[in-house]
Amino acid sequence: MGKEARVRYPIGEQSFEVLRNRDCLYVDKTRFIETILDSGSKYYFLGRPRRFGKSLFLSTLKCFFQGKRHLFKGLYADTMEWDWSPYPVLYLDLNVGGYYEREHLRQRLDSLLTEWEREYGIESTAGESGTRFETVIRKIYEKTGKGVVILVDEYDKPLVSNLHRKDLFDAFRAELYAIYSNFKSSAEYIQLVFLTGVSRFGHLSIFSGLNNIRDISFDDSFSSVCGISEQELLDNFKEGVSALSVKFGYTCEETLADLKRWYDGYRFSGNGEDMYNPYSLLNVMEVREFRNYWIQSGQARLLLEQLKRFDVNLEEMMNVRCSLNSLEGLDLDNPRPIALLYQTGYLTIKSYNSRAGLYALGIPNKEVEEGFLSYLLPFYSNIRNNDSIPFVYDLIDDFNDGDVDGFMARLTSMFSSVSYDMEMDREQNLHNALLILMKLVGLEVETEYRTSQGSIDLFVKTDRYYYIMELKLDRPATEALAQINDRAYALPFAIDGREVIKIGISFSTKTLTISEWVRG
Repeated sequence: MGKEARVRYPIGEQSFEVLRNRDCLYVDKTRFIETILDSGSKYYFLGRPRRFGKSLFLSTLKCFFQGKRHLFKGLYADTMEWDWSPYPVLYLDLNVGGYYEREHLRQRLDSLLTEWEREYGIESTAGESGTRFETVIRKIYEKTGKGVVILVDEYDKPLVSNLHRKDLFDAFRAELYAIYSNFKSSAEYIQLVFLTGVSRFGHLSIFSGLNNIRDISFDDSFSSVCGISEQELLDNFKEGVSALSVKFGYTCEETLADLKRWYDGYRFSGNGEDMYNPYSLLNVMEVREFRNYWIQSGQARLLLEQLKRFDVNLEEMMNVRCSLNSLEGLDLDNPRPIALLYQTGYLTIKSYNSRAGLYALGIPNKEVEEGFLSYLLPFYSNIRNNDSIPFVYDLIDDFNDGDVDGFMARLTSMFSSVSYDMEMDREQNLHNALLILMKLVGLEVETEYRTSQGSIDLFVKTDRYYYIMELKLDRPATEALAQINDRAYALPFAIDGREVIKIGISFSTKTLTISEWVRG
């Protein structure tokens, strides 16, 4: 009896044609092609975090418009009323390589334009990329008699990669302006334009010049175009779920619960369904280990730069309510941290109040919370990930046992010799550091915990204790403890039965560590 064939999980594969030819697992998203065709719109934009399937969907559109029907056998698109006659397709992939010098974008555009000119027998003309692109679109239309389909993958990558290099940022913006302005000026030659990226950024002609572009990033009807839904998981990953269950000795229900806790929880519209991270899901099925997959491949440094730039309260950011206007666009000259966290996938929609028009945001799942906070911790302290395990267990034990001397000594050592320039002279950054650490070790913690008399800097709960901790920069610890007592911060917890421990802390901005503390 032959060995049973193992499912091929296409980790990192972004080519629909390659995926189908190699008989890899494919979750059918082709019904969304019909939605696009039926809408009558010519211009589309889809914003999603990285590694969520944008490139694969764009590749699917490419094969569809090229008339490669054999690749769609057994899929929804094969049942559509469509003549499958090929259209000319220009696939502008900006997700290739880095953009660290001015010539990098120009070289990439020149390579693509030269390829299209050669493919369609167009005489190459000297001049700027925008002018050449206009000629290519028009000439292809004249040669084929069909409107051109233009697919742009990660249209914003050159800009996102250079948010903090104004010279490159401005140069790339001008270059992209010249390219994207053709979508309006060459409209008579175009069948469809579909762009993907992280965000609908301002100050680009693609959005200011095209007033009829359809942004489907928050559209309920496209909420599941990227990612894996619960039903899609059940329908397509039975073998993988079964293999995980066997390995860990779980029931299928227990395995599904773990998959949901680790990798589910993304929502991309007010009434959309929750989605699993496809990259992480494919990895856990292949590797058969619950790990942080997506977060390790991310670009958290971009967010770190914004945390340095703004006085950000991480706890508020992780549980925020905001309008659609705060999420759907991004001013590249002055990016808002909330929008950036959402668009890069570190925050997601948890609920939507249609009356108020407000979205409640939160961290999607265990992978993002653990991975993101683990990434940030070394920049707020001297703890490195490979040194953290003994520290974590000891700190938990100290808090659970009420060993104030023990955990205060550990917190003091955590800040000593901090070399990163996170500006620990800001009290907010001190709050963030303690919040990150205590969330990572699994303690129930809140910063700026509000009472009727004011807000507690740091409030920690264990089974036996309440810890009320007040922080002062370059001021006596006794002053911090006096504030706890004067404002009766402990009063609301007196009837609970747990012991209340009050701690005043002084943090030195000269030594960048805790200089003294006192227990009340």
